[in-house]
Amino acid sequence: MAAASPQRKRRREEEKKEEAGVGAEDGTGNGAGAGAAAGNADAGGGAFPLASGAAAARVPAAEARGSPRKLHGEVNGTSGDVKDAVVILEKTPFQEENISDLLKNHTKLQLQMSNDIYSTYHLYPPPQLSEIKTTVIYPATEKHLQKYLRQEVHLIRETGEDYKNITLPFIQSQSFSIQWVYNILEKKAEADRIIHENPDPCNGFVLIPDFKWNQKQLDDLYLIAISHRREIKSLRDLTSEHLPLLKNILQEGKEAILKRFGVAGTQLRIYLHYQPSYYHLHVHFSALSYDAPGISVERAHLLTDVIDNLELDPQYYQKQALTFALRADEPLLKKFQEAGRA
Repeated sequence: MAAASPQRKRRREEEKKEEAGVGAEDGTGNGAGAGAAAGNADAGGGAFPLASGAAAARVPAAEARGSPRKLHGEVNGTSGDVKDAVVILEKTPFQEENISDLLKNHTKLQLQMSNDIYSTYHLYPPPQLSEIKTTVIYPATEKHLQKYLRQEVHLIRETGEDYKNITLPFIQSQSFSIQWVYNILEKKAEADRIIHENPDPCNGFVLIPDFKWNQKQLDDLYLIAISHRREIKSLRDLTSEHLPLLKNILQEGKEAILKRFGVAGTQLRIYLHYQPSYYHLHVHFSALSYDAPGISVERAHLLTDVIDNLELDPQYYQKQALTFALRADEPLLKKFQEAGRA
């Protein structure tokens, strides 16, 4: 298996932060763990590192049905030392052309219950129809364990003053590396994956598939629009000055997805995250039918609502209190607690 480029490795790591469903990682963007996480995508050219030495797997508390399952295990390395690993298991979406194969004679059905016209079975599909997307992080650091294994989450209500006095100084104090974003914008990486580009340096953007989407089916369609403007960190920086950019992303993004994938704008969920997983303005496009990570009410802000709010009040996002969740281990939560705001 060919090794992923450093830029794509870093982008995969940033997108994994989206799956955590809470605010930006502490020290996120500094690449800590990026190599480890991405390297496991290759897993030694196809070898599964847990196969010969997994022990004492620990499963986090119950997660939402259909969400990826995360396991913590210990692996005996080749030198005899024991190292931590995190395994993320996710059932891949059904591909329409293969669904009929599930009910053919070679599929095993085991009756569980029958009552009048209703029956419940356990279905055991053939291997080619039972694929599970498996992400292995090995060796996993303590930060990986904290990030992927379940822990307490706290809801923060951030006022405009809180942003100025707590969040913004915190962001400015961190070394968030987003060079991988600039590489995409400058076409130094992933140029072959760009679906659409408006090259205007002020009101333009690049539309590119998210790595969470394998592009084999439309059920979990997921793309990201990345702004060419580099000074916009998040929702908090947006004013009426940015309306042309936001409207371009909304309209051109929908048109490009319709043209390329045949999915209408009415079937898309188009939104921004706050807090974002990396501090460069980007907008998410996902299939409305897809229960994508990070679409909860305390994190996702519909782009149409953002545009409406800025048309009503050019300084809306400098004034408005915004709610978001932070994990118990995140340094930003500690800053809010020290300020008596959490």
